[in-house]
Amino acid sequence: MRVGFIVNPIAGMGGRVALKGTDGVVEEAIRRGARPIAPDVARLFLHELSNYAEARDLGFLTGPGPLGEDLLAEFDFPYEVIRHREVGYREVLGVRVPDTNSDDTKELVRRMLGRVGLIVFAGGDGTARDVFTVAGKTVPILGVPTGVKMFSGVFAASPEDAARLVAEFVGGNAELVERDVMDLDENAFRHDEVRPKHYGRALTPYAELLLQGAKEPTKTDEAEDVDAIVEALAEELEDGIYFLGAGSTVKKLKDLLGINGTLLGVDIVEIKNGRARLLVKDAAEKDLLKFAGEKTRIVVTVIGGLGFLFGRGNQQFSAEVLRRIPKENIIVVATPSKLRNGFIRVYTGDREVDERLRGYIRVRVSPWMERLVKVV
Repeated sequence: MRVGFIVNPIAGMGGRVALKGTDGVVEEAIRRGARPIAPDVARLFLHELSNYAEARDLGFLTGPGPLGEDLLAEFDFPYEVIRHREVGYREVLGVRVPDTNSDDTKELVRRMLGRVGLIVFAGGDGTARDVFTVAGKTVPILGVPTGVKMFSGVFAASPEDAARLVAEFVGGNAELVERDVMDLDENAFRHDEVRPKHYGRALTPYAELLLQGAKEPTKTDEAEDVDAIVEALAEELEDGIYFLGAGSTVKKLKDLLGINGTLLGVDIVEIKNGRARLLVKDAAEKDLLKFAGEKTRIVVTVIGGLGFLFGRGNQQFSAEVLRRIPKENIIVVATPSKLRNGFIRVYTGDREVDERLRGYIRVRVSPWMERLVKVV
């Protein structure tokens, strides 16, 4: 089988620096200390794929230079390059960045149609949208998660799972299902406004546990339950430093504590003598590292539909941050609908940290009850 392989080399750069995306803000991300992460994630995908016997007969069709060619050159897979144009580079504050855009993705997909049995792309929701806009349902697509939000249902849970899913698909052990392609207005998202748009349903390889779900809002009939859980939790918080995560559930806690926190970012709060004080609003990874320690606590919720605790939309909680905070200091709040799969996911890109977080974690599901939920 021949597989299309496209890398968005700037995807995900805005995550750790609290930009909630990278579209149109690459320069700002670099000013805040961001560096490209997509090539490393895509490289991990190819490395994992090379270990599967089913991948021995795979060939790739890819884009020039940073769009795929550079990474495939590091492995033994046969590949052909679509040289639709010469891809240049630009330097921003000492960081060399490929001069690529969404038109490159669309043109590569256009030239792959009819020549591949699957298109694998490394990127985020914007890349998924670009691939689907051209491919439609003419060819299956699969995302290697390298973006910030990744609310679409066409992404594997991790680059390792993407590799396994490709192997299962090639071996005839993965069915094709229709999954939602979604994207948000990133500029509005950075200003705490959620404006999702549904672009359609793509054909995607599926095997149990390897593919993530699509983002879902909190159910209306659970809103009162969330209020009750948050009110009970607010009364129980001890004095100390807290990292309050993203999402409407934790935002209710921020409001109840009387702080002007963000809806979609991470805020650093100090509680002293029962009163909360906002230390850092919309914190980046570097801010969290200044306060992370054995006594620091984290309050987070599970992203509805995706089932992720860490690794989607909150990359400020990096492996280095989570390494410094005991697992028992992570307070998880979630309504039962967010736990319907029976497990929740974490993916920091650091296997040691992910392994420490796996096992079981307590999740507050009502004002008076916690549930032990498996972390995978």
